[in-house]
Amino acid sequence: MTVASPSQRRIALWLLTCCALVYAMVVLGGVTRLTGSGLSITDWKPIMGVLPPLDADQWEETFARYQESPEFQKINSHMTVADFKGIFWLEYLHRLLGRTIGIVFLAPFLWFLARGVIGRREVPKYLLMFALGGLQGALGWYMVKSGLIDNPRVSQYRLTAHLLAALVIYAYMFWVALGLWFAPAGGRPHTLYRWTLALTALATLTIASGGFVAGLDAGLAFNTFPLMNGQWIPDTILGLAPFWRNLFENLATVQFNHRLLAVITLLAVIVYWAMAMQRRLPRRLAIGCHLLLACTGLQVALGIATLLLRVPVHLAATHQAVAVLVFTAGLYLCHGLREGWYGPGKYRSYPNL
Repeated sequence: MTVASPSQRRIALWLLTCCALVYAMVVLGGVTRLTGSGLSITDWKPIMGVLPPLDADQWEETFARYQESPEFQKINSHMTVADFKGIFWLEYLHRLLGRTIGIVFLAPFLWFLARGVIGRREVPKYLLMFALGGLQGALGWYMVKSGLIDNPRVSQYRLTAHLLAALVIYAYMFWVALGLWFAPAGGRPHTLYRWTLALTALATLTIASGGFVAGLDAGLAFNTFPLMNGQWIPDTILGLAPFWRNLFENLATVQFNHRLLAVITLLAVIVYWAMAMQRRLPRRLAIGCHLLLACTGLQVALGIATLLLRVPVHLAATHQAVAVLVFTAGLYLCHGLREGWYGPGKYRSYPNL
């Protein structure tokens, strides 16, 4: 077995740091949405927008632009400049963190490149990461723009796309970091790998359905569990035509699908955990299985509590944060089962059962 070099570990730590920042970005984005702060900045200035308003005149100018937005005119017409500052800062911090991620990624990359730590063959993958980050920023503005036209609500389609794009960036960096940190043991992928891949895909689908719940504020309807206002299947579940619109635009259908996917995911994780415990897995992978089970159970409990309590910000934000942890555990297990990890001097390569 080869051992990861110190330079590989340094690159991995850099990428994991970027992953942590993307994770924080997802959570902060959720809080921004939950507090109704996402439409407070009505323009997109990637460079000039770094500085917030610095004096009373600049605050008045920024507030005047917000007053032209549908959200102010239809929902927040009572706001003063002082009230506006409360929603401005969260959106500003969300955008500032995005710029910070770009700097934290680009500066070490250029340093590693100049020192020859990153080889020429590896450069394209890091350029792709950076490009994806830039596209994510543009997608974020595309999402915000949907709420600045007439209806002061961002498109649930664009919101979910923005969330999934963040997960793609996170997953790509995390996967590359794992490949650098843990040297592959070689051999064929474990037979659990395909099960793990399917389970991670199911968890991702559940997260995507949660994006539509968030975009439609569907969590504010049917605040009972397990029944939906006394029914297992609401009468309005097929109330829109054509049929496909119900999957993405019908409050009852969107929430029903999210509930169903969450329960299926939890049951699948329990079965998967039982299967994994029957295999002779290395400790680091067994721990990953335990974490996947624990995070999924916690996530379902948080989802139910968030629903019953009508979406309090702290619970809803935690629910979104734990969703990414479930996704992370799935990625971790996928990588380990595909690459054949085993602890140096402690574990033999596990068989293909």
